[in-house]
Amino acid sequence: MSICTIDGQRFSLGDSKDMFCVQSVSKAFNYAIVSSDLGVDVVHKYVGHEPSGRLFNEICLDGNGKPHNPLINAGAIIVTSLIRNHQSMADRFDFVLNQYRKLAGGEHVGFNNATFLSERDTADRNYALSYYMKENGCFPPGTQGLREELDLYFQLCSLETNCDTAAVMAATLANGGVCPLTEETCIDPQPCRDVLSLMYSCGMYDFSGKFAFQVGLPAKSGVSGVMIVVVPNVMGIALFSPPLDKMGNSCKGVHFCKKLIDMFNFHNYDSLLHADSKKFDPRRRMTTRDTEVIVSLMFAAKNGDLEAIRRMYMQGMNLSIVDYDGRTALHVAAAEGHLALVEFFIMVAKVNYDARDRWGRSPLDDSRTFGHDACLDFLLKHHMSMMGTGRVDRNDRITIESLSSDEDDLAITKLTIGDAQGITDESDSASPSSDFAMSPSRKKTSHLPRLGVVNEITLPHDMNDSADDYSV
Repeated sequence: MSICTIDGQRFSLGDSKDMFCVQSVSKAFNYAIVSSDLGVDVVHKYVGHEPSGRLFNEICLDGNGKPHNPLINAGAIIVTSLIRNHQSMADRFDFVLNQYRKLAGGEHVGFNNATFLSERDTADRNYALSYYMKENGCFPPGTQGLREELDLYFQLCSLETNCDTAAVMAATLANGGVCPLTEETCIDPQPCRDVLSLMYSCGMYDFSGKFAFQVGLPAKSGVSGVMIVVVPNVMGIALFSPPLDKMGNSCKGVHFCKKLIDMFNFHNYDSLLHADSKKFDPRRRMTTRDTEVIVSLMFAAKNGDLEAIRRMYMQGMNLSIVDYDGRTALHVAAAEGHLALVEFFIMVAKVNYDARDRWGRSPLDDSRTFGHDACLDFLLKHHMSMMGTGRVDRNDRITIESLSSDEDDLAITKLTIGDAQGITDESDSASPSSDFAMSPSRKKTSHLPRLGVVNEITLPHDMNDSADDYSV
């Protein structure tokens, strides 16, 4: 699976670089290319735009004696016959291939000769369909021989690409015909709109109606297992999974689309004003005012909603913003004991782990006050690692409580690290690289990480002695 948004963001999962033939997916792009080249009205003199209600390769025409639409075999053959039919076969093929590469932003689009030969050797029904249309005068003037037209049709079905490239091509359709990678206009706006309309109503073989009902997005599938889905003005999605259902569509591709619509507000008829509360609409800005941003962020932190925090981060929201008390979302997450959020804020979003509120309290202080040991331990270790690498001010103060070592069955109930000058004065005689060590009365080694200039912690014999008896 691959995704490409209209602003060029990319995401891929699985074997997204495995090559496959586009097969029937080519029908959508061929129609868009020809409509941009000749004009929509010229194309629809020879092909309709209605769902056929019949099998995709059935030998039949509509009431006007034309193929029903460009996405069934009959219509696709007619569209192929309109491609620069005054030029040689080689020039016609090169023209389409170059257009595909423009749609893909210059990424790889190749040709699989073995697939072409196989298609041509098993083309009896397409030959029958072509002769039937020739008898009914469906082909445009200047059409070359049927064998040549069918060869070009099979060649275009045998173009090969991968999910990453197909996603860019789908994103070009989502972006009104402008490639999101090169910003080059590849398809005119009206043909781009028209091809999406046809994909919506006719793109999934005999499953098109049900797919439009359940998923509500333009899509086109091919018998190779490829499937492209377009979310207009948002992104293009390419899926590749060869196992097919009885309709000829990718089983996993269809299932993915259903799950996508269950989670996101992408169905063509989902309400944007009164949306299902279970769905999320990534097209909509989370908030419009600073106060709403802060409220949304703080409540997400309080509730431990990692998915909401992650979405805010991906949308570029500043996760270090503070409320009227100077508290950050990290303060709230630490006070509530949401370790996953604390880790995300510090390790991913890189917020200030030692931010102080109006009372001078840090997230570490809040986690200690409310008894959230897991958050406390994580914040302590992070603070120590920052001091050890010289990334914080050595004049900072830190209070440590309730840090335990299961292996040694020891507990440090309170440790105060003073200013760096005072610590250095008391530890001049110690080796800078020595580990924290217990006094001889304990005879065991602590597993605390080093704090740079801090060399030794000495604990009294009685673990309940006052904090004033501790020495560093």
